[in-house]
Amino acid sequence: MDDGFRELADRVEVTALAGEFSDAGMMKDFDRLAALFTEDGVWRIPLGGIEFSGREAIRAGIERLQDNWEFFTQTTHPGAVRLEGDAAAARTYIAELGRFRDGTAHQNLAIYHDSYRRTPDGWRFASRVYEVRYLDTSPLAGDPPTRPSGEGHSLT
Repeated sequence: MDDGFRELADRVEVTALAGEFSDAGMMKDFDRLAALFTEDGVWRIPLGGIEFSGREAIRAGIERLQDNWEFFTQTTHPGAVRLEGDAAAARTYIAELGRFRDGTAHQNLAIYHDSYRRTPDGWRFASRVYEVRYLDTSPLAGDPPTRPSGEGHSLT
């Protein structure tokens, strides 16, 4: 594969990981989410005092965190990507909205500062650090629909 095509393919794969992360989290597919990290990968949210190291801790941690949400959405917007051989760095812009089971609300705008490593299974997160840039805990005016939407929809 020529260098230009390899670089393009690497950029696409690195950028796609952020969308996979959001999708796996929102679909509560914790095994898939953890598999997006290297075996020794780290996921940190400094504002929340959260740090999980290794796939098993990341998987258990995200499941425990998700249990706190009545509902939660996260949108992902790609940012800059820098490739350096079998390593990469990128920024991913995030918007989140949700309500905790205790009734408190949460909206934020944030940046993931990501580092990646090429593995035999493709690119994986070596670390994700979540920097909250805007936080709003005002009560949400709306509610989730009483009848779930999207049931039965699958990518397979």
